[in-house]
Amino acid sequence: MAKEGVEKAEETEQMIEKEAGKEPAEGGGGDGSHRLGDAQEMRAVVLAGFGGLNKLRLSRKAMPEPQDGELKIRVKACGLNFIDLMVRQGNIDNPPKTPLVPGFECSGIVEALGDSVKGYEIGDRVMAFVNYNAWAEVVCTPVEFVYKIPDDMSFSEAAAFPMNFVTAYVMLFEVANLREGMSVLVHSAGGGVGQAVAQLCSTVPNVTVFGTASTFKHEAIKDSVTHLFDRNADYVQEVKRISAEGVDIVLDCLCGDNTGKGLSLLKPLGTYILYGSSNMVTGETKSFFSFAKSWWQVEKVNPIKLYEENKVIAGFSLLNLLFKQGRAGLIRAVVEKLIGLYNQKKIKPVVDSLWALEEVKEAMQRIHDRGNIGKLILDVEKTPTPLMANDSTETSEAGEEEEDHEGDSENKERMPFIQ
Repeated sequence: MAKEGVEKAEETEQMIEKEAGKEPAEGGGGDGSHRLGDAQEMRAVVLAGFGGLNKLRLSRKAMPEPQDGELKIRVKACGLNFIDLMVRQGNIDNPPKTPLVPGFECSGIVEALGDSVKGYEIGDRVMAFVNYNAWAEVVCTPVEFVYKIPDDMSFSEAAAFPMNFVTAYVMLFEVANLREGMSVLVHSAGGGVGQAVAQLCSTVPNVTVFGTASTFKHEAIKDSVTHLFDRNADYVQEVKRISAEGVDIVLDCLCGDNTGKGLSLLKPLGTYILYGSSNMVTGETKSFFSFAKSWWQVEKVNPIKLYEENKVIAGFSLLNLLFKQGRAGLIRAVVEKLIGLYNQKKIKPVVDSLWALEEVKEAMQRIHDRGNIGKLILDVEKTPTPLMANDSTETSEAGEEEEDHEGDSENKERMPFIQ
């Protein structure tokens, strides 16, 4: 992965040549594009309908072109997050219409600039947030969601950087005001956000990190967390055995009965932050029973009780903050701070594994099984293993949604975000 940084000059030259009008070699060339007449196509992962893994397939779609204020990015790597599983199931409020291309973050090379775009050049290595459509060979996204990446950061690391580290940083420092000597409880400590939280906590003196994770992950992550517990154990009693008063910050991506447990562990002036609800995802498809069970397990918050106990409860959704609430300026400032920490070698994305676009189903299953330590990455240029490639056809049980139906209007009308 490290060699990607030194290949920048060569890739930049290729991008510039492409802009100058040089055609790719027959069969699509190294950039992965294909021409049909005057139209260019690209590969993209398409979700034909909400449901199980069989709703995903690799398809060819019309390549997007940048609108005013947008950058066109030749994608090298895409991030895969738990929210993508929830989107696939339709397990979100007011889900967008299908078919759609999933994915919210990627890294790659700037290939074209829309009108009024400043500060970027063709050939720049960048990472970006995308309001859907990230799992494709080419994406277009507004310039305010794009950030240059350090020369020594690989594309896979860059795709693992935005969602995880920005989420962790904002929760710790903007919402909970993490300071020296505090204590933090984080669930799913072996995941991408969990590892980002642990690394950021290490940048503040004397911060104690309590983490829950599957037992098989403990050996790999034990050095990043002060106290580590099995995710199925009674972690409330374990934490209180070590710290009778509890903790200053609880970061909860599980929801359900963990909400009440988290609130019970807060010290006076402590902050509980809900940033996910993975307990609602128990099977391959959306389960009303799991949703209802998780909902009813949530402790009903009484403001008077919060007042009496001097506790704070908060929620955080990075994607809503970006795409619905217009806080791109705040997030850019956070990314700049994080890149500074990366350059100082204080933080580094943890990449669990790389997967070809054809292997997206297997990658999603690994996240569903909580098998990952760090971030799963879709590597656009990776060749799939033969067994997985056999299942990567351009049809599915929902294959009635064909290419013309999915197609060109997507470039003109962006997907609505989660409501």
